[in-house]
Amino acid sequence: MLKSDNIVSHKQYQVARILSWVMIIILIGRYFQIQIIEHEIYRLKSNTNRIRKVTKNAPRGLILDRFGEILVDNYPVYVLTAIPGEMNNKRMQFSLIADYIESDSSIIHSNYKKYYRGRFVPTRLAKDIDFLQLSNLEENKLNLEGVYYDQIPERYYPNGVRAPHLFGYVKEIDRVIRSNLNNKQLYELGDLVGWSGLEKQYESYLMGKRGTYFFEVDASGREVGSALELLDTRPDPGFNIQTTIDLDLQIFIEKLLDNRRGVILVGKPVTGEILAAASAPDYSPDLFTGFMTESEWRSVKEDPNTPLLNRYIQGTYIPGSIVKMITQIAILKHGDFDLNMSHYCPGFYQFGDRIYGCWVTEGHGDVNMNKAMSMSCDVFFYKAVQQIDIDYLHNTFKEFGFGKKTNIDIPNEAFGLVPNKDYMLRRYGKYGWSRGTLLNLAIGQGELLVTPVQVLNYINLISTKGESPNCHFVVVDNLPNNSKPELEAIIWQQVHDGLRSAIIDKKGTGKKSDPNIDGLSIYGKTGTAENPHGDNHAWFTGWAEYLNEKYSIVILLENAGSGGGVAAPLVNKVFKELINNNLVTLK
Repeated sequence: MLKSDNIVSHKQYQVARILSWVMIIILIGRYFQIQIIEHEIYRLKSNTNRIRKVTKNAPRGLILDRFGEILVDNYPVYVLTAIPGEMNNKRMQFSLIADYIESDSSIIHSNYKKYYRGRFVPTRLAKDIDFLQLSNLEENKLNLEGVYYDQIPERYYPNGVRAPHLFGYVKEIDRVIRSNLNNKQLYELGDLVGWSGLEKQYESYLMGKRGTYFFEVDASGREVGSALELLDTRPDPGFNIQTTIDLDLQIFIEKLLDNRRGVILVGKPVTGEILAAASAPDYSPDLFTGFMTESEWRSVKEDPNTPLLNRYIQGTYIPGSIVKMITQIAILKHGDFDLNMSHYCPGFYQFGDRIYGCWVTEGHGDVNMNKAMSMSCDVFFYKAVQQIDIDYLHNTFKEFGFGKKTNIDIPNEAFGLVPNKDYMLRRYGKYGWSRGTLLNLAIGQGELLVTPVQVLNYINLISTKGESPNCHFVVVDNLPNNSKPELEAIIWQQVHDGLRSAIIDKKGTGKKSDPNIDGLSIYGKTGTAENPHGDNHAWFTGWAEYLNEKYSIVILLENAGSGGGVAAPLVNKVFKELINNNLVTLK
């Protein structure tokens, strides 16, 4: 028998043997690493492939009125979703879905791109599917592999209150929105997030905690049953918030503003609670809950009446005579004013080479401070204010919360504007303005700008002699610190007397605000603010005292004319509603 020579050297044999053992040791080591050391990592990866995690939106907390009546609720709606990895022909299926629900396939495809998160993660295709559309989908589900539907909670407004500027609205989170959130880890695509109003301000209370469900899937990604070794968690609803709003009064003032542009605010000065708040024109509160077409959005956005503007915190207006109490207080604080002093009003006042008119062109005759407030005589304030300067008046405005945020509990509040010497120099230069600016500011004209909620805070402070808490919409334990003007008792009394005279005197500008109910006392001030962009704005601010309670009010009607002739009669109706419906018993 022939035997071949062994051509492999002993050295080569040893090298091969060593390499083989090295490879075996490496394989054993790697096996030990995978099976023992990194067991948990690969078990989780395996479960990721084997188990599908599905989240379910939690119902948001309810928004209630002061009595517990539901103002904002949740209502279940159907959404259509798809598992991308289970779909055979997306383009064809999108076209079929569009036919079944009578939509546009481009919208379906756009939603798919917007909410896509992965091949085996549900991706939203459409929302607000009604029963007929759902029936069409069910009848044709064999043609729609990987397409499913589910229920989610959507905002619903059951009691007829509109108040969209107060409630705000929620948005569905898509990729762009999520990328801009500070706490993006709390949200998934398709979740709802408060975007304005109370929904945004109290998002952390209202949002709730989503539920989680686990399903086993096969190698193709199809669900084959529940993953029994993992515990499902049900959605945990958000917390309810109770507002200070009275539902009936809110509905009443909203109707009162029908076909008008303006604001009505009703509050309780002693507590800072706001009982009702309306900004008109507004929009339907469910505008952002369902599907909105581009044309619908454009019609609201481009409406010249600006229904999206929350006028009571974002609208800035020339206040007119409703801030004459600030001028009165500044004069009285200065210390050189004689309470018995009177000034003659011929209907105009000449200052330098300029004539400043009074709103009553024939004049008021001799008037003291009380009559000047009652009849809203401009000439009296033109003359009396000259003992102080613009910075002194500016500081008095600041003491009552003007020129800064009130810190009311809804976002995007405007600051308003209270000019001082530095502001005028920056804007007009040294020779672009004169002391005549002070005369305009004394009667609430010129560069002065206020928001209606600042006016409410201001009248609350006057009615409580500087003790009113911050204005607020939600019942909370702690409120931000409010302005706290400190005045001598005689000054507070002088201001109150003037505001009472404006209602009860025969020539008082606010006499139409009084419903003449036994035991009800009204204090208030009208204003007719010149508007450089159109007709005058009509103002009224004041309060009512009844059964040891106080109720403040601010009414602004844009381009409506006289405060005494237009705004005051609405005050009459509001206070009559308060008394007749026993709202004054609210605690």
